[in-house]
Amino acid sequence: MEEPVKKKNRSNKIMPIVLGVVLMAGGGIGGSAWLHSLRYAETDDAQIDGDISPVSARVGGAVRTIRFTDNQQVHAGDTLLTLDDLDYRIRLEQAEAALDAANADVMLSHENVASSRANVPAAESNIDAAKTRLWKATEDLRRFETLLRNGAVSQDKFDAVKAEKEEAEARLASLQGERGATQKLVSVAERRVAGAVAKIRQAQADVDYAKLQLSYTVVTAPAPGIVSKRAVQVGQLVSAGSPLFCIVNTGDLYVTADFKETQVGRLKPGQEVVITTDVFPGSPLKGSVASFSGATGAKFSLLPPDNATGNFVKVVQRIPVRIAITDFSGLQDLVRPGMSVKAAVRIK
Repeated sequence: MEEPVKKKNRSNKIMPIVLGVVLMAGGGIGGSAWLHSLRYAETDDAQIDGDISPVSARVGGAVRTIRFTDNQQVHAGDTLLTLDDLDYRIRLEQAEAALDAANADVMLSHENVASSRANVPAAESNIDAAKTRLWKATEDLRRFETLLRNGAVSQDKFDAVKAEKEEAEARLASLQGERGATQKLVSVAERRVAGAVAKIRQAQADVDYAKLQLSYTVVTAPAPGIVSKRAVQVGQLVSAGSPLFCIVNTGDLYVTADFKETQVGRLKPGQEVVITTDVFPGSPLKGSVASFSGATGAKFSLLPPDNATGNFVKVVQRIPVRIAITDFSGLQDLVRPGMSVKAAVRIK
């Protein structure tokens, strides 16, 4: 009977010790977590983000060449894809021919203006001569009127002089009308010049547009990065707006962390951030708080919540916070957008 009693007494002594160790360990862990929460605001609802540039065809055509491989690093301005450009070259030649014709039309219009203006001095000279003739005929008629009253000339002679004066008046009126018509021809020719110049501008715009369309048959990288998500093959017929590939800009990565609204009050731009990636937990990155979103993530959803419907359940909202990465810890070539991370902002 003594053996079981001894074991029981020993067990009764060990249990308090074990319980005490567990309580101390729990208290230590809890205290450490409490102290950590006072110094850091953290969330595991975060991921690496970066600019992804989708590249689409700006003109239609058959794919002639593809000058990249999947996941290839490229630089801004590198030629990545070309389309068949025969149609666009022909359109450019047509536009250039129309421009040449418009230039020729302007030259011809200028010549017409010069020719019309050259007729104006001749018309003025004829009018001056007609005025002189009319003056002479008028003076002759006045003398013959005096001679007729004195009976020095016959009525037939007087009528002939009178007819000559009337003819001079008619001639002057006719020449003045011709001068007006000549001046109108000059105005018409000048307006035709203006119209021809407008046609040149239109033709030049058509040439520029044709050149622009031709340039779109060569697709270049809009930004440096990694080419991904290729959606075309050589010989494939694409139309304007068809997606071709995407470029992931790995040179400007950042973190988007969704903090609870109860945490955001303690955050401000410039605070240091420790970023732990799931794939490289032993190599934390460093960063700093850059900016805050203008609204909660829920407000940007397809169906934002409407608390006025009557079915209200209060849920702690999250606000996206942009964190700039200041130190990649040598992982620049391994970190990719979309990787899950844990962000801890040092608030004290």
